[in-house]
Amino acid sequence: MDTEKNDNVITIFIAGDSTAANKTPEVYPESSWGEAIGQFFNEKVRISNHAMNGRSSKSFVDEGRLQAILDQIKEGDYLFIQFAHNDEKEQDPTRYTDPRTTYKQYLRMYIDGARAKRAIPVLLTPVNRRFFENGKIINTHREYYRAMKELAEEMSVPLIDVCEKSRVLFERLGEEKTKEIFLWVKPGEYPNYPNGKQDNTHFSTKGAVEIAKLVVDGIKNDIDSPLKEYLKDNA
Repeated sequence: MDTEKNDNVITIFIAGDSTAANKTPEVYPESSWGEAIGQFFNEKVRISNHAMNGRSSKSFVDEGRLQAILDQIKEGDYLFIQFAHNDEKEQDPTRYTDPRTTYKQYLRMYIDGARAKRAIPVLLTPVNRRFFENGKIINTHREYYRAMKELAEEMSVPLIDVCEKSRVLFERLGEEKTKEIFLWVKPGEYPNYPNGKQDNTHFSTKGAVEIAKLVVDGIKNDIDSPLKEYLKDNA
């Protein structure tokens, strides 16, 4: 992650899970929207991606990762917050949150922390998994999705509805074409996956760019933010 400070540059800090996290060469071509988003901004914006594989809103806090962001974030910066995939893991008490209670409580920590530093928190609903039924996406995040939208309303936080945007995109592409978005690789196609891979959660390099485009669309159309002024003309 980029930690160089420049007071003339707006920094977007990302707190999230593996769908946003930077990847190592050992998992190529797995990628994330957090890796891809920077290409859509000019030099006035930098990305500091703190998202980490396997983290929930709870474990990210418990491991000190939120505090690491709050130690750096400054007035006018942004904190993009996207969790749910691992909050849903009921069998793991180190990660699980209840969408009606603790999920909202943890998300408030991110919001309050950013605001205390006069930075701008932005909630991003979780990306859908590639689960289809009769041509329609099954929203496996349903209760968390609802809870995040409620919290955005309660706390007047800007929200980018990546969940809904990804549903529209995936249903338009269809069940077969959507494999190109996700980490579906054939045996022998990539050295990292000699036996192939069929992953309906994580993204290919192409898919990461497409999901980043959904976030960019949200910056343009869903939130009232000067960030749109720093998007490249072709974004």
